Amino acid sequence: MLDKLASLEIKYNELTEQVSDPAIIAQQDEWQKLCKARAELEPIVEAYLQYKACVQGIADAKEMIADKSDPEMAEMAKMELDELEESKEKLEHELKILLLPKDKNDDKNVILEIRAGTGGDEAALFGADLFKMYSRYAEKQGWKMEITEASYNDVGGVKEIITLIEGKGAYSRMKFESGVHRVQRVPATEAQGRIHTSAATVAVLPEAEEVDVEINANDVKIDVFCASGPGGQCVNTTQSAVRLTHLPTGIVVSCQDEKSQIKNKEKGMRVLRARVAEKIREEAMAAEASARKSQVGSGDRSERIRTYNYPQGRVTDHRVGLTLHRLEWIMQGDLDEIIDALITDDQTRRMQETE
Repeated sequence: MLDKLASLEIKYNELTEQVSDPAIIAQQDEWQKLCKARAELEPIVEAYLQYKACVQGIADAKEMIADKSDPEMAEMAKMELDELEESKEKLEHELKILLLPKDKNDDKNVILEIRAGTGGDEAALFGADLFKMYSRYAEKQGWKMEITEASYNDVGGVKEIITLIEGKGAYSRMKFESGVHRVQRVPATEAQGRIHTSAATVAVLPEAEEVDVEINANDVKIDVFCASGPGGQCVNTTQSAVRLTHLPTGIVVSCQDEKSQIKNKEKGMRVLRARVAEKIREEAMAAEASARKSQVGSGDRSERIRTYNYPQGRVTDHRVGLTLHRLEWIMQGDLDEIIDALITDDQTRRMQETE
């Protein structure tokens, strides 16, 4: 590990010189590429420099302890040594995490899909609550969120909603949210106060770029129609809504959020590209079933991942056995504690695999 860190420090210093070179700065595409590479190495190199300083501090403290001429300084050095060794252990753990292979999709934007599952109107209402929860979380993260397609029921619930989330590290924070989210509560429509169990499915897809998956224009059937709103009433009389069908896979995407047909087509293509890329990934993972076992859950949409229990005010994530009695705050978008636990568990699993 130390040899690898030393080579990364050399590479980082080389990149630092290159991004300061006027000749390279004049070539903006190359300069930006080098800046990105340097930025990716920066947290690793900073932690490594702290680690080297810590190791040097331990050596100096041991030398002072061995010097019997000044008992008072030796005692101070012993106290400092304990702190330095604790810091060294923490830095070693941090460096192991930083050296783990990075998910190439972590920096990508997200396609978030929420659909009502079992439970009728109550499932749709819960879907709407999940959408609000993620919307507030995105706002706290400083991400931009746009609806591309939405279908509501008569009581204000969400039958299906698809959104684009744009922001730094969106996929890295959201990727473990895919699966079945279950709710236990008394529905607003329940006259006798009985607790019902309903569910909604969440899918989180990294937005695919054109270089990730190529879609032939001849393979996409495009239909246009008038957009409609909740309850089916007509929103406009122009054919601005777009339905895209990818003929090789049968994947269908509709988009009617924008008043412009062109903008709806652009948004729809972003969702379609992500879904086609996801299908390719799923097929690849099915061929390598053992790889799935290393993940925090499979990401399978049929897997129950979390339960929201309203009577007891608790949320339980079944993959990491985490229970928090903070349901009200979590539904307001306070998701960091859950997401951090899932990320830590994933990192621990991957470190065990590399040892």
